Amino acid sequence: MPVNIDQLIITTPVPKSATDPVALEVTGAQALASLPQVVSRLSSGAVRMTAPTKGASSKSTHRTRCEWKEATYWAMSSASRHFCHQRMLLEQVNSAQKVVIAQLHVKGDDSPAIKVFWNKGKITLGFRQDFNQATPANSTLLVDVPLGTPFDITLEVTAARVATVTTACNGRSGDSGLLQMTSGWKDHTFNFHGGVYNQVDFSDDTPSTDASVCVISQLELLHR
Repeated sequence: MPVNIDQLIITTPVPKSATDPVALEVTGAQALASLPQVVSRLSSGAVRMTAPTKGASSKSTHRTRCEWKEATYWAMSSASRHFCHQRMLLEQVNSAQKVVIAQLHVKGDDSPAIKVFWNKGKITLGFRQDFNQATPANSTLLVDVPLGTPFDITLEVTAARVATVTTACNGRSGDSGLLQMTSGWKDHTFNFHGGVYNQVDFSDDTPSTDASVCVISQLELLHR
């Protein structure tokens, strides 16, 4: 079954225009139709997303991404269960070998509640229990996740602000356990993100070949 990204918003490593260097955001349908160099559909129905390390970035950062996100934000109380499952593989990663592959993002703030990384062959997690928490609690979910090998990432959060993150690769799995978020998150709204977000700053000396590339073969988003 083809991966449907048509209504999702894609933050691309392509600038808005020749005079505006900020990263262009378009719908998945628009990206597939007009930006095949960074978002393309494979014959299997999977979607390839490419983020050159040197490219357009958001705001004042020097970190590029080719990342999907939900078009609307939601309150945790709006459904008993919010669920995101992504099956993907990484074809290539940047020179730092660190890339964000999934997030539970919060509206109006640059510090997500949950950030999942592929980091030198490990799947790691950064979790902010409280909205005002400056530094996330970091943990490793799974080791020995090689390039070119499919793996699963699942993020789930309930109306009671209990989150779980699970991952699986080659018959092995790891999970975060129950992550209780404080009432500090209660009045905020969220959306899921996925794809590739480089965790290395580009410079004038960054080679054009440096990039992170993923192929997403399954994507499921549920709120009910």
